[in-house]
Amino acid sequence: MKKNIITLAALLLTLSLHAQFRINMGGDSPLRKLQIAEMAINNLYVDTVDESKLVEDAIRGMLKELDPHSSYATPKEVKSLNEPLQGNFDGIGVQFNMIEDTLLVIQPVVKGPSEKVGILAGDRIINVNDTAIAGVKMSREDIMKRLRGPRGTKVKLGILRRGVPETMYFTVTRDRIPVKSVTAVYMIRPEIGYIRIENFGATTYQEFMEGVRTLKEQGMKSLLLDLQENGGGYLQAAVQIANEFLPDKDLIVYTEGRTSQRMDYRAEGNGQLRSGKVVVLVNEFTASAAEIVSGAIQDQDRGLVVGRRTFGKGLVQRPIDLPDGSMIRLTISHYYTPSGRCIQKPYKKGDLKEYEMDFENRLKHGELTNPDSIHFADSMKYQTLRQHRTVYGGGGIMPDVFVPLDTLQYTRFHRQLAAKNIIVENSLRYIDNHRAQLKKSYPTFQQFNKEFEVPQSLLDTILAAAEKQKIKAKDDDELKRTLPYLSKQLKGLIARDLWDMSEYFQIMNEVNHIVQKGLEVISKE
Repeated sequence: MKKNIITLAALLLTLSLHAQFRINMGGDSPLRKLQIAEMAINNLYVDTVDESKLVEDAIRGMLKELDPHSSYATPKEVKSLNEPLQGNFDGIGVQFNMIEDTLLVIQPVVKGPSEKVGILAGDRIINVNDTAIAGVKMSREDIMKRLRGPRGTKVKLGILRRGVPETMYFTVTRDRIPVKSVTAVYMIRPEIGYIRIENFGATTYQEFMEGVRTLKEQGMKSLLLDLQENGGGYLQAAVQIANEFLPDKDLIVYTEGRTSQRMDYRAEGNGQLRSGKVVVLVNEFTASAAEIVSGAIQDQDRGLVVGRRTFGKGLVQRPIDLPDGSMIRLTISHYYTPSGRCIQKPYKKGDLKEYEMDFENRLKHGELTNPDSIHFADSMKYQTLRQHRTVYGGGGIMPDVFVPLDTLQYTRFHRQLAAKNIIVENSLRYIDNHRAQLKKSYPTFQQFNKEFEVPQSLLDTILAAAEKQKIKAKDDDELKRTLPYLSKQLKGLIARDLWDMSEYFQIMNEVNHIVQKGLEVISKE
């Protein structure tokens, strides 16, 4: 009898739900089906369900079947995703890394809140507001939560400093901390400037133009624009930077979708880089907004693209804010380069795994090492707008000058060392132990770059650490091929921690084949 009553109650509830939705929406609306399903599960399912998660899972499921770039993000994920593009966040203002389970300050941000109270490079933060963060296996995410907070709030830090026996305490007032998207600006050769952009965010154009002014003051006449590993960002930032290179009314990019009318983005003719040679450097991880800049400069015959075929993201997402702070990023249109190319690479709806395997597939098919392995259909051929050179659509920007991936330089042994974090971890220990000596011996980067040699003891330490983890070179030949690049990388990491990212790239670019080919091309043009 009791079972019958429960069944009847459930049936009446279901009928009530049907009646309610029929009144609200009527007919056989797909939305009606979805709401009935959600309410039925929430009210009738055998176990307790989290209604919020149920709705989130439904949204993710719908978006997954559309394309690889439509996505849903929780409020927490939205904040994390936006920070690199917004150009700032609120915090204490230190660059740091973890050695085992201790937070090591690499550099305090110049004029930032930590530098103002006297925190130095090499300091170890061991507790935050009297809560220990060292030696307790706390996750990096939990540490970040404690260090970050609203601007104007205070945080008490316990610091261990080399040469000081007792714990030092500093009260830091959190402030707005800039996030740089332009990570290197320097004269790579006489009259040739170099600028590297990591992503396209809210402050990228301003940072880029500051770099241009600096380089012009140093005599720049030609520019290497490095977009390797640039995953994209704001379309408007890409348009602003492309505008600097192109004549008035030149098309930069246009977007068009099923319900979105075509929108053209054109140059205004007021750019500061409309003359002088330019070469854009790209690789297989150059995507989205970075491909817009590359495609515009290539299609308008303003400069040459050097490197390997880019990622191939030609879909435009519109952010749709939800009431709880979460967000849907919905693909609403394709973007097209000036010649009419849509460079979005092929995908199967709902098959994200295959899409993510693209890099491995390119490597397996030989495309990263041999341009003859890349095949485009005749329907994918387009012409540049001034010199009528052949360019290709349907899957990334194909460079004008191909640079193969050097598998001899990036050995299997080196990849294993990097994957286990052995290189970075041991470079940090070396810097921590020798920071004062290095600063004294090499007061300027120029002197360091010219004179410093990675000591054999550091290489031996890395090889010993690798052996402990059962990582070994296959033979003497592989070890011999690994050591030169490893030494250069260690020198770059030490320079980065003593100065900044620009100094790191000044060292590493001398063994970067795409950069070196770009130099060769720009010097010959």
